[in-house]
Parts: sequence; structure tokens; C-alpha cells
Amino acid sequence: MTPTVFDAIVIGAGPAGSTAAILLARAGWSVALVEKQRFPRRKVCGECIAASNLPLLDALGVGASFAARAGPELRQVALMQGERSVVADLPAASLPGHAWGRALGRETLDTLLLEQARASGAQVLQPWSVLSVLDAGGAARSHRCEIRAVGLDLRATLQAPVLIAAHGSWEPLPSGRAARRLTRRPGDLFAFKANFLGSRLAAGLLPVLSFDGGYGGMVLAGGGVMTLACCIRQDRLDACRREAPRLSAGEAVEACLRRQCRGVAEALADARREGPWLASGPIAPGIRLREDDTLFRIGNAAGEAHPIIGEGISMAMQSAWLLCARLLQDHALPGDRSDAGWQRGVLARYAADWRHHFAPRLRLAAAFAQLAMRPALSGPALSLVRQWPGLLTQGARWGGKVHCAPGPAAIAWLASGAGRAVPSTASLEGA
Repeated sequence: MTPTVFDAIVIGAGPAGSTAAILLARAGWSVALVEKQRFPRRKVCGECIAASNLPLLDALGVGASFAARAGPELRQVALMQGERSVVADLPAASLPGHAWGRALGRETLDTLLLEQARASGAQVLQPWSVLSVLDAGGAARSHRCEIRAVGLDLRATLQAPVLIAAHGSWEPLPSGRAARRLTRRPGDLFAFKANFLGSRLAAGLLPVLSFDGGYGGMVLAGGGVMTLACCIRQDRLDACRREAPRLSAGEAVEACLRRQCRGVAEALADARREGPWLASGPIAPGIRLREDDTLFRIGNAAGEAHPIIGEGISMAMQSAWLLCARLLQDHALPGDRSDAGWQRGVLARYAADWRHHFAPRLRLAAAFAQLAMRPALSGPALSLVRQWPGLLTQGARWGGKVHCAPGPAAIAWLASGAGRAVPSTASLEGA
């Protein structure tokens, strides 16, 4: 079959993949965006978008649509553990008109971004799954990606010098599937999510849940829908299911949360669940960037923080901006994009950017997660937070709620289609 040739192939059309497709297509690249799921689709996600990302949505052309559909501004954070709850203010971002984050269901956000990618000129292949990826090697890099239409006996071969992995962490590329661990361990973390209508959760409040063997959060998204999401260890999940043998896994987790966290029970007192519980995992927080990569990784394919800090969407979008800034900054001619040496240089600079901005968030999230999953050990920390609630505010600031990796110059430059003068390396990044 004759390959279809592009400048870049992007695998995965979530916030990271669609963002990259939009930015590269606007800059004149031919882009294939491959997504195996049909949209709109629900996805396990906390659905919070920090204020620092709202200028990115504006620059991508979906800011107004997001604002019209998202939930109330998130102005307060709460820590809920057992019978106790501590509330503090969230830090305000120093961005005109964008001081506070909001939440929007992934079925809506992902569709908005995907349609913008299509409108920007990317060729969207959906639903198509990736069967194989081959790097021809040598000084001139050429990736061949074999894909298949989901539900149809139809295949195609794509070819591009630049391959961008933007798939979910539990949906590896074919080359990584054989190494995926098939056995489960007691400490594995599984993610659950459900939507509810009629909840009692206060508008603008972002609770963080701490319970034995897991952590979670609640938030009001658009249309009055409340999202309840959590991560729970395999051993605790097994215990929850033994306590409620006739319930599904998600329902057993919900029953466990109601028992262990008064804040959840109060929020769900009059609520009704909309649709089934969703589950995924095991999640694998950590950095996935590798020095020997022949492709570029963004979103969860690059690295994943424990969801307790609610920075998944933020890191996905911001990593796409950082990569595209590096790909476009050198103004490489079409023939240069296949040069393996040029790509290695871009990868090294991008990886350094990524680690500088996101590695501290991963470490902080890991520390928070370990404390939250062990209420007996986190008791002193909770007592400290009750005495000084401002520690929650500072924790949110450390978690990246008011920081955007690409700086204003990079946002303006990329939003314009990278057609203006190249900003300096320093101005590519936020403070």
C-alpha cells in the first residue's frame, strides 16, 4: 500500500495530541492526528483545568467555548479526611480575566480541541488504531505507522519524519505492549470516576479526599454535573468488593468513600449518578521520557503525576506547547525535519524543559499521595493544616495551579502560527 506522507504523525487526540496538531498545522506542517476512540467519550479524569491554562485555550481558539460550558470558578480547596474537613482559598493567577481555574467534562473538552485541530488543517483519522510503528533508522529519520479503521477491514500506512506519542499511560504503543505488566500487585493504583447530578457540593469548592488506601477529589463541572474521581490501591479495592460483594467495582468504591469520608456522604446525600462508573489502570506515575527515544512524547506518554494535584490536563497541554515551540523555533526547512541529529537536539532541549517544569510536580504529587493514602500517618499533617489552612493554598501554588510552562511570548508566537520573529529561548518558558 502506498504510504501517505506527512510532516508529523500525532498518536492520540486528547488535550496533548490535539494541542500539538493545532499548533503544528497552523505553522504550515502537514499533520495526521490518529485517535482510536469515537468522540464524544467519557474518560477517567478529574476534569479540572488550572487558571494557568486558560490563556492556552484562548490561543488555541476554544477559550470562549470552554468558558460557555465549564463549571463555576474554583476559588477554594478543601482537605477531607474521615469526619474532618479543612477549607482554604485557592491561589489566584496573575492573568487578566483568568484568575481561577474551572472544570469541564472530557467528553466536551476533547471534542472542542479535536474539532479545532481539524479546522486548523490537521487530517483527523478517527476511529483508527495503531497496529505498528517502525523507525527506518539512519541519518534521515522516517517513521512508518500502520493503522486500521476500528470496526472495518481497512488499513493504511502513514509516513512522517516526526512522530509524536500522545496516547494515555495505560494505552501504550505496540512496541510497549509486550512489556506491560500483566500481573497485579497489592500496591497498584486503579482510577475510578463517576458523574452525579443534584449534589450538595458547594460551587467553587475543590475538595481533595484522603482515605485509607487511596485519594480522590470532587468538582462541579458544566451543567451542574459533579465529578467524583479517585485512585485506590488494589488491596483496598479488593477489601471494598468483599464488603459489598453484590456491587460493581465502582459502586463498591463509592460505598467505601461514603463510609470513610463524611464530605463525600454529604455531597452525595441527594445526588443521583449519571451513567456508569468508569475505571482504568493501573496508573503508573513517573517520567517516561528516554534519551534513546526516536519519537517525541507529550502528555501522559511523557510522564504522569499522581492525580491528587489535579494537573493532568495542565501538564498535557503545556507539554505540547513546549514541544511545538522547540520543533518550530529553529525554523527547520521541511527537509531538515527528517535529520536524526536535528531531532536529537530538539528532543534533548524539550526533555530539559519538561523536567524543569514538571519533575517537581511529580515529586510533590508523590509525597501528597503517600500521605493521603495513610490517614494514620498523615494525622499530624492534617492537624497542622487545620491550624494553618494557608498551607493548602501554598500547596496548590506549589502544585502548579498558577504557573504556565510556556511564557507569554511563546503563547503569542505559537498562537500566530509561528510566523513572527522567533522569541528568545528564555521567553519560551514561564517564570
